[in-house]
Amino acid sequence: MTTDTRRPAVAGTFYPREASALRDMVDGFLATVGGPPTPAIGAIAPHAGLVYSGQCAAHVLGRIALPPVIAIIAPNHTGRCSAPGGVSVWPRGAFATPLGEVPVAEALADALLARCSLAATDHVAHGDEHAIEVELPFLQAMREDVTILPIVLAWDDWRRAEQVAAALAELARHWPQPVLLLASSDMTHYEPAGRAREKDQRALEAIARLDGAGLLEVCRRDHITMCGRAPAAVVVEACRQLGATTGRVVDYRHSGDVTGDDSSVVAYAGVIVG
Repeated sequence: MTTDTRRPAVAGTFYPREASALRDMVDGFLATVGGPPTPAIGAIAPHAGLVYSGQCAAHVLGRIALPPVIAIIAPNHTGRCSAPGGVSVWPRGAFATPLGEVPVAEALADALLARCSLAATDHVAHGDEHAIEVELPFLQAMREDVTILPIVLAWDDWRRAEQVAAALAELARHWPQPVLLLASSDMTHYEPAGRAREKDQRALEAIARLDGAGLLEVCRRDHITMCGRAPAAVVVEACRQLGATTGRVVDYRHSGDVTGDDSSVVAYAGVIVG
């Protein structure tokens, strides 16, 4: 991929291809969220097809007074990565959706590339990755001037998560504009709803404590298939370093709530960190 505009990869599958239908869907989700939005340091939101996870994402993002810059940290679902350290940054241009283009926060991307030795420019990892793209319609609906720092992680170990978290926390602490740290993640995949909830509760307890290392450990120990466990660990640790004290779960649901089939679900949690 040579262009600096990252074209939509999952329009028409994860969400409507037509701008009007997508906007109506997102606005409908956001309309159910009560109360005025308030500032946050970080958040975790799901990234599945919007018919399944969109309401959960709205309960997170709709409660936050979005700042002008949002660093979105996502897992690598495709296995494609050309960044030697496994931290794939898209540093220029924009991400497009049917609602328009979301500019990249280029100065912040440059600062991360300079500060974190694990980070490198990598369009390959972003090409077909949906975990950032699916968050964007909510950001576009809520703040027209939003910019993003798109990051995809290709690993889930604490050593590297801690290194990336420290870099992001230091950048956010001194950046001239407020920065929201957003982890993109679904929870347990393809287990019965009751078992998924039991497992996810253990992961969410670590998140509530802002214990990134503990989150990765419980996911390994209990075989919790939380796809964005590394992004979540990075975000909660960076937020902890920025003064956050807790991660508050504001929504939890699963695909069976839509399909009516609880025998094998994908679960979604929304968390606000502050």
